[in-house]
Amino acid sequence: MRIIGSISVALLFTSIAYAQAPQRQQTPEQQAAQKARADATAADHQNMLDQLKIINLRRGRDGNDPASPYHANYDESKANPFPVWPDPLTFKDGKKVTKASEWPKRRAEIEEDFSREIYGRVPKNMPRVTWKVFKDTDQVVNNIPVNFKQLVGHVDNSSYPAINVDIQLTLMVPKNAAKAVPVIMVYGGQDFLNPAPAGAFGFGGPPRAGANNQPRPKSPQEQILEKGWAYATINPGSVQADDGGGLTKGIIGLVNKGQWRKPDDWGVLRAWAWGADRALDYFETNKAVDAKKVALEGHSRWGKATLVSMAFNTRLAAAYVSSSGQGGAKPGRRDAGEVVEI
Repeated sequence: MRIIGSISVALLFTSIAYAQAPQRQQTPEQQAAQKARADATAADHQNMLDQLKIINLRRGRDGNDPASPYHANYDESKANPFPVWPDPLTFKDGKKVTKASEWPKRRAEIEEDFSREIYGRVPKNMPRVTWKVFKDTDQVVNNIPVNFKQLVGHVDNSSYPAINVDIQLTLMVPKNAAKAVPVIMVYGGQDFLNPAPAGAFGFGGPPRAGANNQPRPKSPQEQILEKGWAYATINPGSVQADDGGGLTKGIIGLVNKGQWRKPDDWGVLRAWAWGADRALDYFETNKAVDAKKVALEGHSRWGKATLVSMAFNTRLAAAYVSSSGQGGAKPGRRDAGEVVEI
């Protein structure tokens, strides 16, 4: 727990630094692209409302005006309007789960509820993913010799060539390992197939004045490698865009052949989890790592994706979920603060 805790603190400070970094001025081209994404997102939203025959949406909470009838609730006595929650160890017919052999059946009931009501269903006939090494180099990280691979998982798009999906995965393994090592896989990473132009800043923005003179805590990557484990990243955006306007593209768009989703189709979180599952397929072919000891980490939306990945994929050994919020670890039945309508 101390190991995971120290890694999580480093990840938290990285996220805070990103939030505090100065924002770059957008170019006209970037502004146009942002508007196009916003327009596509609005069109997708309206299409789903039309399919569900929803004319108006319930207004959300007002966090600023205490006099508003929609003001966020901060009264603890009113925060739990549904005090009786379903028991995860009780079957839908009321019978109790009394032994481990009964759990898979109960698990299937819960999985069906979440697929139908919240996260959507993954299509039954998913296209095959073929993994290839994009880059393979030996490096030294914090005095630790490692092998670093950039891998591309090409999704078979023969059924709809207009959409191309290449999953981007990186893997860093200590070279002095005597046996297959555990893997800590993180949702994130840079787009190595389409790198940012020279002079652009990546995650965290431009360095602040005097930053180079301040002591730097060890990164999660360094801490993991020092333990003799492998460090991996999977780029969620290479699987599915992180916006509603991209739902006719990416893996969701590919299997739907560029058409709108149906109400019970999968969404971005299930798509990212599917991508992580494909990474596990690759790990099973790499003898340098122990594919039965893979842990997954994610923060914020990627924290939600980590939860979804762990819930639907029994091959993952462990997960670290950071600030997953509404739609993640936060109870959706609780009414406190500026809740998100779901």
